[in-house]
Amino acid sequence: MFTDTHCHIYKEYYKNLDEIINNAKNNKVNRMINNGCNSASNKEVLELLKKYDTMYGALGIHPESVETYQESDITFIKNNLENDRIIAIGEIGLDYHYTKENKEEQKKLLEVQLSIAEKHNLPVIIHSREATEDTINILKKYNLKGVIHSFSGSYETAQIYIKMGYLLGINGVITFKNSKLKEVIKKIPLKNIILETDSPYLTPEPYRGKRNEPARILDIAKFICELKGVSLEELARITNENIKRIFDI
Repeated sequence: MFTDTHCHIYKEYYKNLDEIINNAKNNKVNRMINNGCNSASNKEVLELLKKYDTMYGALGIHPESVETYQESDITFIKNNLENDRIIAIGEIGLDYHYTKENKEEQKKLLEVQLSIAEKHNLPVIIHSREATEDTINILKKYNLKGVIHSFSGSYETAQIYIKMGYLLGINGVITFKNSKLKEVIKKIPLKNIILETDSPYLTPEPYRGKRNEPARILDIAKFICELKGVSLEELARITNENIKRIFDI
């Protein structure tokens, strides 16, 4: 059985959450880590944990929310870390894709949340888009472990993150025809990766264009098995061991 280590299972994306959870179970996905990214989704993650025992949660403020978040949103995260199903701070990070004008504000928001994670001995789930150098320099300042979500960088960048103690989150991007990630992952031991969907985004081939869901972990796993020449059972065993090194799950 597999774990979807990064998804956004919110009611705004899915009409029938029970169906989504059951479909995951029927496709060998028995656990998922639901990531918050703003005030509303953090609250929804906590509510859904009460309903689904296969779900774990991460709370965080995504860099795209840097202009709109309130200090009370940070306080809310701090106040809910005693919940034993909240196992990480995430999704947090830096994103310079749409604008670089708020870089300093993004960095401050990231560091606030990294400090919370360090204080509470929690792993972090890091979003980094067109911000590799700043992400690495900031993470080096903290004694943390975690995941580089949706990793799609170079082999050299992968080695830096791995040496820092981070796992690489691999999702449907690796199946895209124009993705260079395949060549990178060929050279990286399986002990350094975990699987994720980023649902409802980044649907793997051959389903691109459709809404993603945790059940698609199986499609990503099959692709990686073919790429690396291992069985599904072996990939499940190794990635689950990797998850246990990072998350209290």
